[in-house]
Amino acid sequence: MKILLTTTSFQDTPGPHHDLLAAKGYDITRERGPLSESRMLELAGDFDAFLCGDDAITRAVIEKSLPRLKVLAKYGIGLDKMDVAAATEHKIPVTFCPGVNHTTVAEHTFGLLLAIYRDIVEEANFAREGKWKRLTGHELLGKTIGIAGLGRIGKEVAIRAHAFGMNILGYDLYWDEDFAKKHDIEHITDVNDLIRRSDVISLHMNLTPETRGFINAERLKLFKKNAVLLNCARGELVDSQALADALNAEQIAGYGADVLDEEPPKPDHPLLKARRTVITPHIGSRTYESVVRQATMAAQNMINILEGKAALAQANKI
Repeated sequence: MKILLTTTSFQDTPGPHHDLLAAKGYDITRERGPLSESRMLELAGDFDAFLCGDDAITRAVIEKSLPRLKVLAKYGIGLDKMDVAAATEHKIPVTFCPGVNHTTVAEHTFGLLLAIYRDIVEEANFAREGKWKRLTGHELLGKTIGIAGLGRIGKEVAIRAHAFGMNILGYDLYWDEDFAKKHDIEHITDVNDLIRRSDVISLHMNLTPETRGFINAERLKLFKKNAVLLNCARGELVDSQALADALNAEQIAGYGADVLDEEPPKPDHPLLKARRTVITPHIGSRTYESVVRQATMAAQNMINILEGKAALAQANKI
């Protein structure tokens, strides 16, 4: 079996997931993803499985990989970079890893929020430069956080917001009434109302055609002037140029993000130089604990499919 392994978190982090793959004796080709469609097309056709991250697994890539390709094993949760419809059409199983990184991403979300509210990055840089310059920040107690998307990660954010003494508003198409009651979350059915009322808006929704550009120029006009936007979901949920313009015009107070609409970004990406931004390079789920969980599940998912296919082929021969 030949495997294309592209996820850098899997490759860079030690743990039993490496032993799991090694024990199978697969022929593994390692690339540093996320890979573009053009690079994937160069590689496609010679592998039984892709163990991938946020690479461009398009219809063209899938069709070029036939008939050899047996499984698309996603390291992580989001499948927006993968043409699942094309995979289904060609009967290629797609696996992913739900429930492995919600704690880690929720913690990172609050790391970004605290960095902005308390000017931690700027203050640390002052101190490193020998400048004892003290800025005045804000506390989270009593602030209102609006959580757009109350899936596993959004719920973990709500739990932590409750511990900080924040008021919690929630927006989701699938409402968990029991969870909301337990954690004092007010159900908001109009996202514009969520934005108007929130001091902090945190995005935790899937990227779909409907949610692409969810935060756009018109919705940015609804933000409180002192509001902070957080995005640990997908960069394409926001209109980057409109958001940069709003930040530079002091229309909103800050942006904390672990994702961008282009990764890695070009040096002139508008959000990299916008005022009051804290942007990290998609490391929200990259902890030693979370990587091992994700990598082990992704590898085991792939193995299960490959071994099942092999057993079925052997049975058919008999």
